[in-house]
Amino acid sequence: MKRQITAAAALLGALVLGVGTASAAGCPRWAETGTAYTDSLYGGQGLASRADGSLLYRGGGSIPAEVRAEGWTHVGDPDIARGYVFDAYQGSDTATSKMFAVTTPAGQRYEYVHRLDAGEKLNNSFAAVSPDGQWLVSGEWDEETRLQVFPTPRLNRSTPAEGGALPEAGQITLDKPVRDIQGCDFVTPTRLVCASDDATQTLFPEIRPLLQVDLPHRLDGKPVTGRVKVLFALPQRSTCTDGTFETEGVDYDVRSRTLRAEVIPPGECAVTTTVYSYREK
Repeated sequence: MKRQITAAAALLGALVLGVGTASAAGCPRWAETGTAYTDSLYGGQGLASRADGSLLYRGGGSIPAEVRAEGWTHVGDPDIARGYVFDAYQGSDTATSKMFAVTTPAGQRYEYVHRLDAGEKLNNSFAAVSPDGQWLVSGEWDEETRLQVFPTPRLNRSTPAEGGALPEAGQITLDKPVRDIQGCDFVTPTRLVCASDDATQTLFPEIRPLLQVDLPHRLDGKPVTGRVKVLFALPQRSTCTDGTFETEGVDYDVRSRTLRAEVIPPGECAVTTTVYSYREK
């Protein structure tokens, strides 16, 4: 059963720690337009917008029992493309593979397993499908200089129709290192936005920055280089001050042109995740 929003969590809009949202030079400017809340247990890992404008949330509590029984204990930031839901799963610290689950518009679920390549981390933080539906971008953890690219299960004809092995395609090599990417989504065919939980300020001056990755052309399954820019630092607002904030998933709704990013507040307020909304100025 979902936990009810507590009185303390309902006051998350009260400013305790404020982070500005000024854009970096040369980047589109985003204006904060609203704040919403979701149960962290069922929605604190990520979100994706449906065709009707409603939102799909994912959290540890939303992992199906049969999927958890297979050893997939963490779900990342999801995506929705052409009515299909794409979930990114990872297993224990000794896992040798990661899994993407695809749920069809009719409700059927198929699993695609990728065996880790040499040097690949087990983390499977998110799934982001390119606007043409052909390529699925995902990421690892800690400091990285790449994003991974796979053929999109079911939508790319090179993948088996009813689940199976999923090899990696050409990677996105980043021109600057990034750290702790929790989610990415496509804004255009050649631009992604990515939410980072990096609070060290060693790679970027912003704490927990929202990043922009520009590609020279649409993904085609071949290696490509992405240019990384900082958009702004995600807000850290809460009535709770004991503990740390955590950036989670990100989504861009192309129909409403709304960008959303999740931040889990510290302490007892962590039961409710804050969802910040933005529009380009």
